[in-house]
Amino acid sequence: MKLSILIPAFNEEKTIADVITKVNEQIYPGWDKEIIVIDDGSTDNSKAKISAFAKASADKENLRLISHNRNQGKGAAIRTGLSAMTGEAVVVQDADLEYDPADIQLLLDTLGDRMDLVVYGSRNLNPERQGYSHYVIGSKIMDWLVNLFFGTKLTDVYTCYKLFPAKIIKKIDIESRGFELEMELTAKTLKMGYQIKEVPIHYYPRKFHEGKKIRARDGLKGIWTLLKYRF
Repeated sequence: MKLSILIPAFNEEKTIADVITKVNEQIYPGWDKEIIVIDDGSTDNSKAKISAFAKASADKENLRLISHNRNQGKGAAIRTGLSAMTGEAVVVQDADLEYDPADIQLLLDTLGDRMDLVVYGSRNLNPERQGYSHYVIGSKIMDWLVNLFFGTKLTDVYTCYKLFPAKIIKKIDIESRGFELEMELTAKTLKMGYQIKEVPIHYYPRKFHEGKKIRARDGLKGIWTLLKYRF
């Protein structure tokens, strides 16, 4: 079995090399892995750092760099990565250091050999750290709305860590270009009748001055996206 790990990156020169290193070091028993880094039109040194890492890697066949000529958004970057993946399952790793790649094992353990299940890594099941208070409140509102409309009990629909069997995610016609991708994936997965299970993960939120990109307007786009795909 092969796990495709997609790393979308836009202007993450401070963290991208560390993230790829950590992902590359992980061993997930029973799973080979391919790492696909999508540089989404970075204007800093992100692309150069990714290229340097790829050239120096001893496992070049399983580390790929795809570049956008201009910034198109996280959703667009993920679409690009999905078109190139060859694994039986896929997960996204953000290019910052907010998520620990070691926790992907927890998602894989929950998935097991089931290809009819989607697994989310929840930052809210056993929270040790949380981000800005207004972000926490916004996230809870998103969760509440999804649970209201779909009859679920999810705690973190906007988590980065979403583990999809390839056969499920390839059924989803992704339209989002930005962070509303997270809501689109959740809504369409539930509407197709697939179960989403959650496992607790670690979370190390960063500040705006450290490069955090999601904004309040992305939350409004998320609500509109939910309404659009639910009804």
